[in-house]
Amino acid sequence: MEVGMYINGAWVQSVQSARREIRNPANGHVVGTIPAATGEDAALAVDYAHAAFPSWSKMTAGDRSALLIEAGEIIKRRKHEIAEILTLEQGKPLAEAIGEVTIAADYLIWYGQEARRIYGETIPSSAGNKRIVVIRQPIGVVAAITPWNFPASMITRKIGPALAAGCTVVLKPADATPLTAVKLFEIFDECGFPPGVVNLVTGKGSVVGAEWLSNKKVSKIAFTGSTEVGKKLLEAASAQVKRMTMELGGHAPFIVFDDANLDEAVEACMVSKYRNAGQTCICANRVYVQEGVAEAFTGKLLEKVKQLKIGDGMEPGVEIGPLINEEARDKVLQQVDDAVGKGAVLLHGGKKWEPASAELRYGAFIEPTLLAHVDKSMEICREETFGPVAPIISFRTEEEVLAEANSLEYGLAAYAFTQDLGRSIRISEGLQYGIVGINDALPTVVQAPFGGWKESGLGSEGGRQGMDGFLETKYISVKMV
Repeated sequence: MEVGMYINGAWVQSVQSARREIRNPANGHVVGTIPAATGEDAALAVDYAHAAFPSWSKMTAGDRSALLIEAGEIIKRRKHEIAEILTLEQGKPLAEAIGEVTIAADYLIWYGQEARRIYGETIPSSAGNKRIVVIRQPIGVVAAITPWNFPASMITRKIGPALAAGCTVVLKPADATPLTAVKLFEIFDECGFPPGVVNLVTGKGSVVGAEWLSNKKVSKIAFTGSTEVGKKLLEAASAQVKRMTMELGGHAPFIVFDDANLDEAVEACMVSKYRNAGQTCICANRVYVQEGVAEAFTGKLLEKVKQLKIGDGMEPGVEIGPLINEEARDKVLQQVDDAVGKGAVLLHGGKKWEPASAELRYGAFIEPTLLAHVDKSMEICREETFGPVAPIISFRTEEEVLAEANSLEYGLAAYAFTQDLGRSIRISEGLQYGIVGINDALPTVVQAPFGGWKESGLGSEGGRQGMDGFLETKYISVKMV
């Protein structure tokens, strides 16, 4: 699969003709090649997006809506084709990839509908000969930078509301997973988005991102990635007071109280912790279990973990694919070693998975891992893991676990399992996180806001709130003469 960048309605190569290979993280096979963009390529995409902005922003909401909904419907019809590319370049099981592509389509359809609901307001004036009107207008050119762990849905969650608001877009997908983006942009091209409205640039963030951060024609950056990188982008953007939406790192507490339905809590923990091999920002990273049920919960969870099937995501029945690269695997194993060295008990996994197939020995596989007797002195309780490791931490009281859950600078997602209504309200209001799932391991939906508190982000994506970051507010006072 040899592909190009999509700039001003055409598939193009880099001005320097350089290309790079994309490899399957499970077996090392070359999946495709892409252009390695230069700063000149990135600037050219912005120029075209800037030129297209006046006409796109003046297009009727109904016309923008129709294009977004059409794109979403086509993605749904082709979800298996797109999902196969996603699994080949990212590694997650095909069933998960199909689910992600479906959600990606839903974001476009949802925001296609929201395009018709950008409302202003009138305010009673203090003078009889004046009228006060507040309107909302698109911010301009939006530069979206997306991650490798969800290479379809993170694109549409950003560019869907941007396009619905009337902004034009330049997108840089993750270096490891650009081919999924190419498939989506093929559909945008087929739908007939005007030239310059959506643009795809493939290349290193240090090159493309640097150009967009310094380019005065870019009005906003929408970024998903690590907190460390997010802080650097925020600092660079401050030179121009560039608008930012950021979804950054997480360290989700998963709290199981002694009155919880343990079987349901175990199933939820499996979903929250081990999907995408633990490579999600909202994965359970600390599993707090109340003392009275800790042993029973851990035993039930252990039996489930032992049954997980590891392998190539294209193989039927596989539940755990490879990590994205060896560096990611080494980080996870280092956290496990640190925990065991400080007294944690390794119940399962904790080492590289050695496949029978020589072909799969290329992949950065790790056995799904379960640790018991974990405490806050261990690195895994402070640093994001991004791997299939569940650390069990016991607690005594509601007050104790709430304090521990809120003790980090992360504030993206949190989960709690209880059958006590009062406790569910107290804990959901007390958790300092942007997303809280009560008896729910999969709380994210397209119609609800997704965003982090503290150092886990700025602003929200998803839901009607996701439109706010792409619209400016204008107050108009009219004096009648």
